[in-house]
Amino acid sequence: MAAPSSATGARPGDGTRASSSPRELLPQVRLKHWGRWISAIVIVVLIVALVIGASQGNISYRDIPYYVISPIILQGLVGTIVLAVVAQVSAVIIGVVIALMRISRNPVAQAFAAGYTWLFRGLPVLLQILLWYNLALIFPRLQLGIPFTDVTFIDVSTNDIMTTFVAAFLGLALNESAYMAEIVRAGLKSVDRGQIEAAQSIGQTPMQRMGRIVLPQAMRVIIPPTGNDFINMLKGTAMASVIGYLELIKAANNISSFNLQVMETLIAAAIWYMVIVSVASVGQYYLERSFDRQDRRPGGTPGARSLRRKVAADLGRAPLVRSTP
Repeated sequence: MAAPSSATGARPGDGTRASSSPRELLPQVRLKHWGRWISAIVIVVLIVALVIGASQGNISYRDIPYYVISPIILQGLVGTIVLAVVAQVSAVIIGVVIALMRISRNPVAQAFAAGYTWLFRGLPVLLQILLWYNLALIFPRLQLGIPFTDVTFIDVSTNDIMTTFVAAFLGLALNESAYMAEIVRAGLKSVDRGQIEAAQSIGQTPMQRMGRIVLPQAMRVIIPPTGNDFINMLKGTAMASVIGYLELIKAANNISSFNLQVMETLIAAAIWYMVIVSVASVGQYYLERSFDRQDRRPGGTPGARSLRRKVAADLGRAPLVRSTP
């Protein structure tokens, strides 16, 4: 009697799977990204409408290139860059000191750093500039000497010292230093505590640990917000125009006060703002990339490599054995 066979003709117990016709591939259906096309069309239409609207405005565009290179605007450009750089560098130095005081174990230093950050971060920058500029209303003269005696080393008029540049510098630098203190503190606390303890175990001083271990790694966290703050500082110098300091906005106002071409001079100032902000952004990009490349090198940062070498050398050295008589 013949053995029963399956419906497909395969014998029972045969290990081969029944052959079937190859599956038909599903047809490819390309997605219709209607949202992308609609949004792109809307954006292009808005840009074209903005350009057409600007061309119909009562603006003398042919005069803008002249104002861009005018001596007063260039003088305001120099004033903007100088004030921003000096204020930012001073803010970084003060911020590092305040951050170190904030993380120290001295309760007095911690309280002072916390109060400093609370005060200068809480007041508006424009208010601080105005307070420094009008300091002579409180202290007509600035004196430095030995208290409770007639010995005086410095005795000058406050108005002679508190110029427009000094007032703007103090207002911008002190306000920025409060933010820099928090940025630096966050960068220092981002470093692994184990590396600091390893540096302590091989006898490195606090300054050596800070310069060789902590700061090289903390800079990855510190640089990005510091670059953003410097860009804000470049634009924040415009607030110094309220006290008469010659920067880009003040220079544009000085020109427009004579020829009444307000928009033309402001657009010229805006062009220079975009130029210096773009240059600062490029510098920030390359600075961040240099630190990232340093971290991607085999072995990490130079400080960490030297620390590991010293720890490995100490571990490989034979321990001292007391000899017995």
